[in-house]
Amino acid sequence: MNQLKTDVEHVLDNPVYSALSGPAQAELAELAERRGRVLRYRTDVSPFLGLPDDATGRDWADAARIVGHGSAAYVHHSGPVPATWTVADRFDVVQMTAPPAVTGAPDARAVRLGAADVPEMLDLARRTKPGPFLPRTVEMGTYLGIRRDGVLAAMAGERMRPAGWVEISAVCTAPEHRGQGLVGSLVRALIAGIAGRGERVFLHAAATNTNAIRLYEALGFAVRRELFMTVLHPR
Repeated sequence: MNQLKTDVEHVLDNPVYSALSGPAQAELAELAERRGRVLRYRTDVSPFLGLPDDATGRDWADAARIVGHGSAAYVHHSGPVPATWTVADRFDVVQMTAPPAVTGAPDARAVRLGAADVPEMLDLARRTKPGPFLPRTVEMGTYLGIRRDGVLAAMAGERMRPAGWVEISAVCTAPEHRGQGLVGSLVRALIAGIAGRGERVFLHAAATNTNAIRLYEALGFAVRRELFMTVLHPR
């Protein structure tokens, strides 16, 4: 039992690398790219870069080549960024998990979102800033939305998938529809689907976003640990 606990914690401590190098990697072939031991999602999918826990100078050099003249988001729990990289921004985030007892509940109002909905999803993400959402992010998993008078009012979906876990992300509501419990219903609907597949749920929130953290706690989530998200680019 102790070994299992250690393995689970290791998977979530480095969620980007665990997701990109884990059992689901074959399904990610069109969404990700690799150089040596370094992996990243394609630039129209997600900005996240994954390095192994024991990243070496060679790994960071490969990361520089795979990022090129662009930038990437690096989620980590410790360790400095090499001097060969420029840090453009850095955020403290909390990682939260839901216990197996939280099984969620379907919502008849929730509709599956797909490629045809991307323009609306991008617009909602631009207005509400739930975190990175790009033209092909919808391909990472199930995304659900609730419409009001035919217009997308709220959405939430699945992003990273380390072994045995699924991350809920892009949780947002249009300002004019807040206070109606829409995102809570969508998160519960996603949890129901994820639990039905025998997987656990986790998510990330900015440490300063106390409203979101309170919402997730009310839904049964608890803070597991703190992490850093660093936006960086090679010099």
